Amino acid sequence: MKIAPTRIANFQHQRRFLSAVTAVLTSSFISQLVLPFIENQPAFAQTSAYCQLSQEQVNQKEDLRRAALSGKPESQQAYFAVLSKHAREIAECRQKTWPETQAIWLRLYPCDVRPGEIDRVLDKVVNKGYNQVYIETFYDGQVLLPVADNPTAWPSVLRNRGYEKYDLLEKAIAKGKQRGLKVYAWLFTMNFGYTYSQRPDRQQTLAINGKNQTTLTVVQDPGINEDFGEVPGNQAFIDPYNPQARQDYTLLVNQIVKRKPQGMLFDYIRYLRGVGPASVATKVQDLWIYGPASQQVLLQRASNQQGRDLIQRYLTKGFINTNDVQAVVKQYPTEREPLWQGRIPQAMSVATPPSRRENAASRTASTTPATNKPNPPATPTSKPTPPLPDTGILQKDLWKLSVAHAVQGILDFLGIAIQPAQRMGIPVGAVFFPTANQAINQGGYDSRLQPWDSFPAAVEFHAMSYGNCGDVSCIVPQVQRTVSLAPAGAKIIPAIAGDWGKPLRNRPSLEIQMRAIRSATPQINAVSHFAFGWQEPEDERARQTCRL
Repeated sequence: MKIAPTRIANFQHQRRFLSAVTAVLTSSFISQLVLPFIENQPAFAQTSAYCQLSQEQVNQKEDLRRAALSGKPESQQAYFAVLSKHAREIAECRQKTWPETQAIWLRLYPCDVRPGEIDRVLDKVVNKGYNQVYIETFYDGQVLLPVADNPTAWPSVLRNRGYEKYDLLEKAIAKGKQRGLKVYAWLFTMNFGYTYSQRPDRQQTLAINGKNQTTLTVVQDPGINEDFGEVPGNQAFIDPYNPQARQDYTLLVNQIVKRKPQGMLFDYIRYLRGVGPASVATKVQDLWIYGPASQQVLLQRASNQQGRDLIQRYLTKGFINTNDVQAVVKQYPTEREPLWQGRIPQAMSVATPPSRRENAASRTASTTPATNKPNPPATPTSKPTPPLPDTGILQKDLWKLSVAHAVQGILDFLGIAIQPAQRMGIPVGAVFFPTANQAINQGGYDSRLQPWDSFPAAVEFHAMSYGNCGDVSCIVPQVQRTVSLAPAGAKIIPAIAGDWGKPLRNRPSLEIQMRAIRSATPQINAVSHFAFGWQEPEDERARQTCRL
């Protein structure tokens, strides 16, 4: 299948890389929460400065949840009433309290199908003052769809016998709305997972570098992403130009859209980050552009045969030399020089046309002055050989072309991924690392090549500001960098990692991080916290390891 080459976005725009710093938090709002269905119940408890419910309110609601499991209508009515009341109180508090949007990242497990379990988990989310929750929907090569309604290329998260029709995502969305929570579906994007990579009929979709490695066979740091719930050895990135990969992902997104989440977040809009020196791409073999589809599109970016031949030589060898340039010029002599998208022809000296030379000669004496005899016929001269294009310049231009091609693949894939949600009017967000779009040293780039500063301004910008240096000095600059490079008018929602009231994994408490972000970037009014499992590790472990 032929893929028409997309015009490469302005390369200089894609190379906008700076650095900076950011901010956030304070405020207090006190409101009394009364349970109207409990007679003679005194008004008690107040929301905190972060809209968190009091322990009394938390205990009361948990008692009502357990009572509701009996199935008695009056118990269920009492529980639903307190859910509605807390939803109103949190909404009022968030309108008066910074940040207006406070979200948390959440992974569901098969054991969450147990009666009342999703209720319990989402109640905890509300108790902590959150008004949005990002539910991990596609990750580690599996999808949060029921087995009976999963036409995608990936297995379901919930595969237990007897639960084939149980739709965890749909139930979580409904129960979230019941509590006043906006529920977003959070999806991996270019990382399709190990299960997908093992399908014999999908081998051509995998991203390949110049050493014929996939992201599963290249050396990976086993601890690089463990903190964030990722499984080492499960990083199977695809070639974003591959039509089969695009088709598979579009089908997946359409299935998620059917559940009508109130937003969708797209993560892993990038390539794999290499280990050690491989974390910087300095040569074409470092780029994940050697899949059949990617190579085909790259060759189609040539504007003439000399350009196409030279691109192919560059991909094959990793460099070009004068012999390569001479060979393509000789093979296609009618073409002036190798050309491809974005390359401007070099200025060349113009020889005097033969007709002018002949006219000039006729205007001089047609005879030799000394002898007054006719001049002998002029000896024909060979046509001068035009100078070869500069090999060094060509090589630099080929490197720029290759990087821009790799980047454009990411942008194109994101554009395809968000279309189903946008058609339905569902807000979409892009998740990224603020430093993953950097140029490094002379001509090198962060190997992730994440061009987030070129993402559409209409998407939410979820900047993973996960610095872990013990204080905010490596966190705030990431938020500030995002503010300085994001498109004008973009909604920026920093994602920070940690726990309330205490430092965690070499990061200060969430309160300290948020105060610093607010102070440095007061224009930001939305923050998310990674993750529920970090704040509730025992709860997370029990839900993850239990057996149905």
